[in-house]
Parts: sequence; C-alpha cells; structure tokens
Amino acid sequence: MAIEAVIWDYGGVFSGSPFGAMAGLAREMGVDPARYLGLVFGPYDHDTDHPWHRLERGEITLAAARDEIVALGRAEGIDSDPLHLFGAMGRGGAGLRAEVIECAKRLKREGLATALVTNNAAEFREYWRRSIPLEELFHHVIDSSEVGVRKPDPRIFELALAKLGVEASRAVFLDDYAGNVAAARRLGMQGVLVGDDYTAALAELGRLLGR
Repeated sequence: MAIEAVIWDYGGVFSGSPFGAMAGLAREMGVDPARYLGLVFGPYDHDTDHPWHRLERGEITLAAARDEIVALGRAEGIDSDPLHLFGAMGRGGAGLRAEVIECAKRLKREGLATALVTNNAAEFREYWRRSIPLEELFHHVIDSSEVGVRKPDPRIFELALAKLGVEASRAVFLDDYAGNVAAARRLGMQGVLVGDDYTAALAELGRLLGR
C-alpha cells in the first residue's frame, strides 16, 4: 500500500540521540551503559511506574522525578542524576539535523500527512517547541506529557493515526529507539530506526515512499 503519512519522533531524529549521549556518559563514569540507562530512564521499551515514565506521562514534575532517580542510583552507588544528560548531549554534538528538518518540510509540502509523536517532559516543552518550525513540519504534534500516554504504549500511535485520518498500514514511523519502532510495527505501521548515521534512515524513508 502507498504510504500516506509520516510520523516522526523528536529527540534522536531531529537532534542527536539522548540514548547515545547517555551510553557515553555511563562509560565515562565506568558504569555499564545498560545498567545506567535502566536507572535513569527505566525499561524504556515498556511503560512502567519508573519516575522517568511518570514524568513523560505528565504525572510528576521534573524535580520529583530527578529526586527519585537520584535515590535509585544512590542505592547502587551510582550518580544517576538525569540532569547530567544535558551536558553529555552538548559534548556529543546533539545539535539539530538540518537535512532531517528539510526532509520533513518537503514531505508536508508535497501533501503527505505528518505528525510528531514525542516522549517528553512538560518542563522541556518551551525549549523544544522553539527549536524547529513545527507548523512547517507537522499537521499534528503529540507530546506524551500533554496526552498522558507515552511510547511504546500503542494508544499514542493510535491517537496520531486518528488525528491524521490514516490507517496504520499507510503510515511510516521514525524513531531512534528500537523498542518504539517495534511497537509501531506491531500496529501495522512501517518503521524506520534512526541511528547516528541519520542519512541512512532518510534513504530508507525515501525507499518506502517510492522516491
């Protein structure tokens, strides 16, 4: 079936991946990256009551989530303050990706239905919404902290599809986290995993669109 809609993630797609930055930070600290990721972000391919997950669902504040995550790390002798991530992302060159932004603009201009589906925190909203020209890129923006549901919960993808008026089989989803891509595929969507070489993901997207 022809693709009618493209649904994008934000972090790790339009900017550098927080997961890559976190892995680098863990190695600097001498901590296993998987263990560190589990402390700070929880089991990210599931939706749980980990404080970061509750933050992304808009249930608690960033300050409250930070306190709980720091306590989890302290119990294991690890400095798990999630605010260290921002410094690591800056050192890792997690700036905006102009090629991805231009691709999204072009696809919307060409008539494809487009949406952004992001796991995010309310405290970050003002910054990231200013970072890219949302109206030029997307017909709809779905922020987990606003809608109370986060990837990989299928309901957030179903919400995006409903807003776009498109069947899952006619949509493609791009994300930097494999578990989120897998969740979208289980709904019948095409999925593209975006790595550090994001140009490869854009090429795969072009192939799926027949371009």
